[in-house]
Amino acid sequence: MSDYGNPYGGYGNQTMTAQFGGPAAAAPPAGELIKDTTTANFARDVMDESRNQPVLVDFWAPWCGPCKQLTPIIEKAVSEASGRVKLVKMNIDDHPSVAGQLGIQSIPAVVAFVNGRPADGFMGALPESQVKAFIDKVAGPAGADQAAEIAAVLEEASGLLAGGDIDGAAQLFAAILQADPDNTQAIAGLAECMIGANQHQRARELVTQLPEELAKAPEVQALLKRLDQIDEARKLGDPVALEHTLSLNPDDHEARMKLAKIRNVEGRREEAAEHLLLIMKRDRTFDDDGARKQLLQFFEVWGPKEPATVMARRKLSSILFS
Repeated sequence: MSDYGNPYGGYGNQTMTAQFGGPAAAAPPAGELIKDTTTANFARDVMDESRNQPVLVDFWAPWCGPCKQLTPIIEKAVSEASGRVKLVKMNIDDHPSVAGQLGIQSIPAVVAFVNGRPADGFMGALPESQVKAFIDKVAGPAGADQAAEIAAVLEEASGLLAGGDIDGAAQLFAAILQADPDNTQAIAGLAECMIGANQHQRARELVTQLPEELAKAPEVQALLKRLDQIDEARKLGDPVALEHTLSLNPDDHEARMKLAKIRNVEGRREEAAEHLLLIMKRDRTFDDDGARKQLLQFFEVWGPKEPATVMARRKLSSILFS
C-alpha cells in the first residue's frame, strides 16, 4: 500500500526515526557491523558488545579454504540483518588462545555470544540460507524487534488519546504509519485523533480510501460506524431541548433514543447506555426492539473491554433473562 502522505499535518517524521529501527531507519554501515579483533580486544569487542545485540565470532585462518568460502556469505548475511547482529573475525594463527579456551578444534567455526556468554554456534562453510537461519535463531526473525516496538508505541498512543492528549497520540500513530503503512490499529487511532480535533471529514477520507483488505479490519469498521453515529447525532436536535422533553414526559422513548445517540458521540457512554436500558425496561416493543439493537451497535464501536460495554452488558442480561 502507498504512503498516506502524512495525513495529520507534519506529525510523524521525527518521532518515527526516534521510535523505530525499521524500514525508515538506515542500516548501520558495514564497518560498524563487521570488524577484526585481537586477544587483547576480545572482551570489549565481543563480551561487552554482545550485551547490546548478539555478536557472531568467526574463527578463521588464512590457509583455510572453507573459511574463504564462508567469509563473503556471513558478511553479506550480517550486513543484510541491519544491525540485529554484529560480526567479529578472529585469525586463530595470530590469536590462538581464545579459540583454545572455547575448545574449537576445526575451522571455520562461528560462535554466537549473547549477554557476554557463548549461546550457539556452527562449524563449516554453510550456505547462505542456513547462515541467515542461524542469525534469525540467535537474534530473532527480521522485524520482530520492530513489531514489539510498534506494539509498545500503539499502547502509548492509545493511552495518550484516552487521556486527551490528541496531538501527542497523533504524532505516535503517524510515526507508526511511516514505519508500517498498513497498520490498521494506527490508521483507526489516527482517525480517532482527527475526530477528537473535530476533523470528521478528514477522518472519513482517511479510512474510506483504504484498500478493501484493510477496510475490512474490525477497528476500521468500528471507526466507520462511529463516524456514521456522529453524522446521525448532528441531525437529532438540541440535547438540552430533549432533556426538557423527557422531564415533562419520561416515557417519550423517541426523545430518549435521540438523546442516547447524542450522549454516545459526546463520549458519555454510560449515560447513553442507561437511556437505552431504561427504554427496554419500560417498553421492549418500542421501535421493534430498537433500544436493544441500538445498544448492540454501540457495543460494536466501544469494544468488549470498554467499561460502559461491560456495565451495559450486565444490565442488559438482567433485563433479558430476569
